[in-house]
Amino acid sequence: MQHGYQCGMIWGAVLAAGVQAYRLLGPGPQAETEAIIAAKRLVESFRARNKNINCLEITDARMQTSMQILKVFMKGGFIGCFRMAARYAPAAFNEIHSALSERHMKAPAPPASCAALLAQKMGVSDMHTVMAAGFAGGIGLCGGACGALGAAICIIGMKSIEKGSGKIDFKNPRALDVIERFMKCTNYKFECSEIVGRRFENVNDHAGYLRDGGCSEIIEALLTNA
Repeated sequence: MQHGYQCGMIWGAVLAAGVQAYRLLGPGPQAETEAIIAAKRLVESFRARNKNINCLEITDARMQTSMQILKVFMKGGFIGCFRMAARYAPAAFNEIHSALSERHMKAPAPPASCAALLAQKMGVSDMHTVMAAGFAGGIGLCGGACGALGAAICIIGMKSIEKGSGKIDFKNPRALDVIERFMKCTNYKFECSEIVGRRFENVNDHAGYLRDGGCSEIIEALLTNA
């Protein structure tokens, strides 16, 4: 939604990893666990190639207004983004294949992912639930912008298309409302590590936090009228 957090290439790659995890493992915490691990590797791969993972740091612009978008366009920023995408796509494909060819750990007791839990509560399919799983902990547990919020925005956009809007709207009123409720709930903090006060060490650490009631207020706030 153009606030300048994780590059959309990462979000897209993580969704692709979730699709493949679902194809291989079906629904449930094991697929969610593998999707989170793949997401972590995708973030690390992107950072290694581009130094930064946030759009604002890469483009030096939030792109929330037409003038800001025009500034990026005039500086050739979008051409650079297209080049980054061309380089990252095959690398992301290889990371997903490599990560899901391994079995890293036995899945924890559910829920394994805050984003998957949110998706499930929003009534989407099992596949879309696993697709969202890698958003957990600020995408692959990296501590960035909240993955549950990202999942809510993604699902709202998807449902808008299903209802016939035909496109993703960066000014979708429902998505903007969700962001506003989220910001009030988190005292205007966007990043997972700032909200919870730390980064999660691994999937078990994150799952345990959820089972103890962590982020339950945020998830409920995101669900309201979503």
